[in-house]
Amino acid sequence: MDTPQAPEPVPLVIACALTLERFALRGARGGSAGPVTVLRSGMGPRAAERAVVRTLYGDRMRDAAVIASGFCAGLVPGMHPGDLVVAEETRDPRGTTLCSDIEVLAKALAEALPGRTVHTGPLTGSDHVVRGPERADLRATGAIAVDMESAATLWAAQQAGPRPVAAVRVVVDAPEHELVRIGTVRGGISAFRVLRAVLPAFFEWHRSLLLPRR
Repeated sequence: MDTPQAPEPVPLVIACALTLERFALRGARGGSAGPVTVLRSGMGPRAAERAVVRTLYGDRMRDAAVIASGFCAGLVPGMHPGDLVVAEETRDPRGTTLCSDIEVLAKALAEALPGRTVHTGPLTGSDHVVRGPERADLRATGAIAVDMESAATLWAAQQAGPRPVAAVRVVVDAPEHELVRIGTVRGGISAFRVLRAVLPAFFEWHRSLLLPRR
């Protein structure tokens, strides 16, 4: 009788836009269920799409799970720098990408960062930094946060083949805490510290992909 073989490790790509974000995520070398790549794409949806395509069309990463991460602007009044956003779906003009196992991810983040608020809902994409009244317009669509890369990252990932995808962002800019104010420097530091602490939750989500489905 043949012995059942363990599932093959699934690679994980953690995509972010900025050098600062990559620096915060630099500990992504151990603790995961498979090989991990932290991909710095550069800013904006086009850069994100190009970087993901280059990465996932290689043989080693063609089946990789993908998490889009980094900072975002919160759209919901009452959000604070350092809050976490777990996307139920990402949106851009090309359509909607549904995210995988968000309950696992949200629970793991709450456990890894006790005391931090975890928001779940739609994450919308933009090709520019969102300011002022535009926040209210995006919020009216049902989105809870916005950034420039997540939607493009996950859309490109799915175009390269079916795979688990997720987006986790840390709020650095919110309706009552806009970055244009000098007083929000502290908020930026808080968001950076939170981003440094998310990796155990990412690895828990990644490990859950290998578990048998009931």
